[in-house]
Amino acid sequence: MTEHDQLPLPDYDHLPVGGLISRIRTLDATGLQTLLDYERSHARRLQVVTAMENRLASLHEGAQPSGGDPAAAAADDPAHASGGSKVSEATTGPKINPPSQGDPTNPGQPR
Repeated sequence: MTEHDQLPLPDYDHLPVGGLISRIRTLDATGLQTLLDYERSHARRLQVVTAMENRLASLHEGAQPSGGDPAAAAADDPAHASGGSKVSEATTGPKINPPSQGDPTNPGQPR
């Protein structure tokens, strides 16, 4: 059985499913089979196993690994982006004007 440190994708257990599915496309059949065996003996996530089986079948039918580095930093993965989404005019809400006078029943607001 392959140890976690010997997997072809670093930090495999912490990759989100979306990032994982895109990164398995960079692997050859041997690397993908290694991950598939590891997944089956550990988490057994149906979506991941199915994606790996389908990709492995494609590789056996002649597909080639896609470009890119399977060890690319997780920071390049949008699922790992920090700080949330970018704000633009299209995504901001309407402007809200605060009342000119505070609520007189709330002692924390001015009168």
